[in-house]
Amino acid sequence: MGMNTTHASTNLAQPITPGAAARYWRATRARDPRADGTFFLAVRSTHIYCRPSCPARRPLRRNVTFFRTREEAERNGYRPCLRCRPDEISGPVALVEHAADLLAQSTDESLTLRQLAQTLGATQSTLRRAFLHVTGLKPRELAGALRLKRFKALMRAGKSITEALYETGYGSSSRVYERSNSQLGMTPATYRKGGLGMKLGYTIAKSPLGKVLVAATERGVSAVYLGDDESKLVTELREEYPRAEIAAASNGFERWVKEVLSRIEGCPPHFELPLDLQATAFQRRVWKELQRIPRGRTRTYSQVARSLGRPKAVRAVARACATNPVSIVVPCHRAVRQDGALAGYRWGLSRKEQLLASERSAS
Repeated sequence: MGMNTTHASTNLAQPITPGAAARYWRATRARDPRADGTFFLAVRSTHIYCRPSCPARRPLRRNVTFFRTREEAERNGYRPCLRCRPDEISGPVALVEHAADLLAQSTDESLTLRQLAQTLGATQSTLRRAFLHVTGLKPRELAGALRLKRFKALMRAGKSITEALYETGYGSSSRVYERSNSQLGMTPATYRKGGLGMKLGYTIAKSPLGKVLVAATERGVSAVYLGDDESKLVTELREEYPRAEIAAASNGFERWVKEVLSRIEGCPPHFELPLDLQATAFQRRVWKELQRIPRGRTRTYSQVARSLGRPKAVRAVARACATNPVSIVVPCHRAVRQDGALAGYRWGLSRKEQLLASERSAS
């Protein structure tokens, strides 16, 4: 299992900014174990890379370079340190990744924090702190989210409700129905039908950012996708609602499409677009907070988390941004990393940069 998989999955690593490098060096000098898994330091004179908490003697700053993942360090010719073993599981990030793997495989709804900690060789308090630090969630909250994710996948694959309940370890149908309104977005029976009965119309228009797909029901906008290939945009929509009635819209919401295009050009909203979305309560809170960020301005994920009263939920905020289905309307492009760098935009960083530039220019 690789560490820091958010960055490891991309082939083109984002450069380390001077501000980030300064923070990394401070964490390195302090041998801060909380930084383990978030970056790696590499020593040019020895061609070895380490964890920030490595007990070895600190090298001179001029001999140090930083990487966000061990894969990046190894691609650049560095070998793992034999003292801190950065290529092995360790640190809060790796501990949570390992715990998430166990939770994802488990069908035992009664699995306790104590049992999970014992399996991982950690204390309950260490595991709890790691979860809050890395994800902003408690282990039980993450376990519930992973179980529901498996349940949804099985339903999409055609399993019956009874089969899906059994395979994901839900004690009864009432347990998953309790979560259906806030997390599933519909009842399990409706979800199994892949959106059967839903009527989604879509329009694809040209914009300064390429193609933009706007899909909506009679109640409001359900999707705003950006891309270059029209067929891929439609395919994404059909994959989300495989049994919904989806068709190109002949009329009905041209005004909504024009409003989306106007916002892409950086113009202020002319009216509030109605939305018809499936989301958890937390996602809705994050998306609402994003809509409060002024045009052309940015907020860090940490700032958004603090504004929600959940200062440790930085990762959860980032995930809510990544799963935002209505880009532009919910301006997740205004959320940035702690060092101010642009990252994590589903439709490409160049589009994120262009959106912010257009908003600043229009403002």
